[in-house]
Amino acid sequence: MNLLETPIEYLKGVGPQRGDLLRKELGIHKYADLLNLFPNRYIDRTRYYKINELQNSNSEVQIVGKIINIKTVEQGKGKSRLVATFVDDTGQMELVWFQGQKWIRESLKINIPYVIFGKVSQFGATYNMAHPEMELLEEHKASLRSAMQPVYPSTEKLGNKGISNKVINKMMQQLFVETQALFSENLPNYLLDELKLIPKNAALFNIHFPKSQDLLAKAQFRLKFEELFFIQLQLITKNLIRKHKIKGMPFEKVGENFNNFYKNHLPFDLTNAQKRVLKEIRNDLGSNAQMNRLLQGDVGSGKTIVALMCMLLTKDNGFQSCLMAPTEILANQHFNGITELAKELNINIKILTGSTKTAERKIIHEELENGSLDILIGTHALLEDKVQFHNLGLAIIDEQHRFGVEQRSKLWKKNDVPPHVLVMTATPIPRTLAMSLYGDLDISVIDELPPGRKPIQTVHRYDSNRLKVWKFLKDEIAKGRQVYIVYPLIQESEKMDYKDLMDGYESISRDFPLPQYSISIVHGKMKPADKDEEMRRFSEGKTNIMVATTVIEVGVNVPNASVMVIESAERFGLSQLHQLRGRVGRGAEQSYCILMTSHKLSSDSKIRMETMVRTNDGFEISEVDLKLRGPGDIMGKQQSGVLNLQIADLVKDKDILQLARHHAIKLLRDDAPMEKSEHAKLREAFIELSKKKTIWNYIS
Repeated sequence: MNLLETPIEYLKGVGPQRGDLLRKELGIHKYADLLNLFPNRYIDRTRYYKINELQNSNSEVQIVGKIINIKTVEQGKGKSRLVATFVDDTGQMELVWFQGQKWIRESLKINIPYVIFGKVSQFGATYNMAHPEMELLEEHKASLRSAMQPVYPSTEKLGNKGISNKVINKMMQQLFVETQALFSENLPNYLLDELKLIPKNAALFNIHFPKSQDLLAKAQFRLKFEELFFIQLQLITKNLIRKHKIKGMPFEKVGENFNNFYKNHLPFDLTNAQKRVLKEIRNDLGSNAQMNRLLQGDVGSGKTIVALMCMLLTKDNGFQSCLMAPTEILANQHFNGITELAKELNINIKILTGSTKTAERKIIHEELENGSLDILIGTHALLEDKVQFHNLGLAIIDEQHRFGVEQRSKLWKKNDVPPHVLVMTATPIPRTLAMSLYGDLDISVIDELPPGRKPIQTVHRYDSNRLKVWKFLKDEIAKGRQVYIVYPLIQESEKMDYKDLMDGYESISRDFPLPQYSISIVHGKMKPADKDEEMRRFSEGKTNIMVATTVIEVGVNVPNASVMVIESAERFGLSQLHQLRGRVGRGAEQSYCILMTSHKLSSDSKIRMETMVRTNDGFEISEVDLKLRGPGDIMGKQQSGVLNLQIADLVKDKDILQLARHHAIKLLRDDAPMEKSEHAKLREAFIELSKKKTIWNYIS
């Protein structure tokens, strides 16, 4: 048995009680888990200070000296402190303890050299150190210690039960003694040479007991690379296996529907980005493997037309397609958009949502099964068991992060051969996250807007500028434009949201009175039919202003709306602000986004406002968002467990991630089964890792 598989309680100095705590608090079950508990930070103990060099800097220092006397000082109200006089050859200072005095007093030795370590404070002319770490000089010299002292992750409970950083450090030393620090190398020699990586043994030793700053940096680089390299190997292998195993239905021809639409009915010329993406998709559909592609494109970049052209290709090859969206509003928008685009073609398109009437449903089910329905657009309703296709060739999923993995797999099962899959998102995903979260999907990006679109001008205004902002809105409405005013939605306090919205609505109604102005209002408490009616009035131009909570974030397309006012903008995340801004700028007119905030802004809020004003580039915004919030938050609750990396950090280590992906692709191109002799150790480690049910195996 591999020694690293030994249960943690068998490590000398741990035992059943401590073992139980380590399991519950830090997830440490066996030796290997302790070995992979990497320090959060390090304290530099390369230097020994003299007492006459001390400064009142609140920094941690270590000093060699002796205790010459110990006394208890009463503090009144039955409290006392233990004070020891500590000297070296340059002066004297005091060591102070407020807790555990009896035990400490008994353990202290007089006139024997100690090494003390802790924070120094100054009272009058005297320096003192409270609750110092202490070690006899003789033991200090003998222990397996490094100049840089590791500080390990911990919890309050561990601290209360006496498992301090010092204790974890001792356990780590014991682990290295018992295993003799022999850890098997799992990367091939040529990779170690090419990237100048230090060996596994040296890396693990120097991450826990660094001999110098330089060796610590090399150890961190080596271990971060290894972690990210294995993740990339897993994801890319999964992609290769799927392409190999899951046979797709090759769409061999580009036929009448596609060509007719492309030559005669395109409402505008495709951008180069749209052409490039279509070519990537056509290559996938024409191969013998199942397509699994992520299509990213900012709001308004023209993903819908790409989706339609893929569906036309599907029909040309004798198959049906479906498009699933997370909300009825969005499904309706896709349906209206696609029906309008395809109105000159002879294609049967239907929509299925929760509000589809029973009679209509019956027709849809029949036409789906006999194959006469070409395209079905809908919400989660598409996943119902009753919905059976004649031959589903392509499934398109919009805003896929809103659907769970199980929901998506239901779609796959509606056909004997899994359909081709195109996942679309208007939420730009930072490159680092895309490479790690969707590393097993092929990725296409539409990174340019259709011609004639003017970039939206974004400004940040404080509440004190409101009169000027209202005047600007009146000028825009006078030009025949329409305006959104959006209030934040805070799930915890629906009452408060509703009140904010209603107060806002009342003051807007006073400032924009009837009959000169008319206002629509939309919020979560309204019946769906009332919501749709208000949306319809606004999109038909019957009202000038739409006052809403964030329900309009996705799905309203009103080209005549040219101003988006976001109230309390500091209460929104960056991606939400960017999505909301994307509701305007859909026509040829200059559009504006006005971020209203109070004067009190946190530093993060300031960065968010500055970023929105500076750029319209969704990818740049998503990178800033990733830095501010970290990967877990960006992916939402359902996927926040995805990125429990042990040492690497997706934000700080994106260069290492790119390097790891590059080398993983190179290795798998050369030797996908990892059968060459130089890959034997790598293959072994890879198989071990793949046995663990990591979340990586469930993504996409």
